[in-house]
Amino acid sequence: MKKILIYLLIGVSFISQSCINDNEDPVAIPKSDGSVVNPTVGGATQPNQVWFDLGTDTEIVTRRTDWDLGFYSGTEFKVILNPSIMMAAGKIANATNIDLVKESDVTALMNQVQVANFNPANTIYIDDVTGNFPKGYTAIEDIKANESDNPIYLVNMGKEIFNGSVPAGSVTTGGDSRGWKKVQIVRQGDAYKVKFADLNATSHNEVIINKTPAYNYSFYSMKNKLAVSVQPEKKNWDLCFSVFVNTIAGAGSYIYADFLTINNVGGAGAYEVKVTAPATGAEVFKNFKVTDIDQSKFIYNDQRVIGGNWREVGPSGYQVKGDVFYIIKDPEGYYFKLRFTRLTSESGERGFPQFEYKPLF
Repeated sequence: MKKILIYLLIGVSFISQSCINDNEDPVAIPKSDGSVVNPTVGGATQPNQVWFDLGTDTEIVTRRTDWDLGFYSGTEFKVILNPSIMMAAGKIANATNIDLVKESDVTALMNQVQVANFNPANTIYIDDVTGNFPKGYTAIEDIKANESDNPIYLVNMGKEIFNGSVPAGSVTTGGDSRGWKKVQIVRQGDAYKVKFADLNATSHNEVIINKTPAYNYSFYSMKNKLAVSVQPEKKNWDLCFSVFVNTIAGAGSYIYADFLTINNVGGAGAYEVKVTAPATGAEVFKNFKVTDIDQSKFIYNDQRVIGGNWREVGPSGYQVKGDVFYIIKDPEGYYFKLRFTRLTSESGERGFPQFEYKPLF
């Protein structure tokens, strides 16, 4: 993504001093002047992941089931699971040969490697929900240099996208089970080698996954045996709309619809502005200026800054919260304000959110 950087003239530099960040870099003007956006989430089954770039007002849409594993492109060797389809993984004790593992060996473990069953102990089988990678933990441990030090895992492949009707106002985040795999990942020079198979298979597939430095991750579908393009380049997206596995204190993992993550791995940060009466959220949002930005409030180590906090969903109904909006700093250092204006379609169907945003400079 190429954005036009326009710096304030030296002759008015005294004005720019009120519009700069802590390191005194000039605030750049992004190419986009903002817009009202209807991200293509896809309706009540929320089949899509929508990768949105505020600076260019563009979205990339992928299907949630397009990928299973993401391979970190930085210095570290880390592998993530697809949280949008409820994947999980657990080490198979005493397993050293993937071809000898069979379903009868992992029956008890299959009952544990589950998502959203309200078991607090099960969070060890999912990735760090903050997405604070490469520092955060992953269900599949960091890949070791010595091949034999890398465990064999039982991988719960999660859920298919539901295929059926959903009552107005409701969501259905998962359909049929996608089954199980046994997986071992090792290093191949500066690349990853993935060994995987169905549980009762006596031979396995192998594939080499290269790191792609322009991207946060390289992605692979074990189900389709295919390398896939998912996220845009790491500097070319800021937000992702997706179903998401989060955690609830004391209750373990839980699956959320209408969820929004930020590209914190690529360098994005954000914080929430809470408006108190008698002011209205729309009014404060409209008048919020670059000089109102509080640098100390930006969160860079948690992708869930926005999450599901922008809406209220419960027995009493569902609605957008009118008293919150968000300030976002994208991976290239541009600032934006963003607020949600809709949760459903005009007919009340979930999966049709809307937001508006404006650059701050």
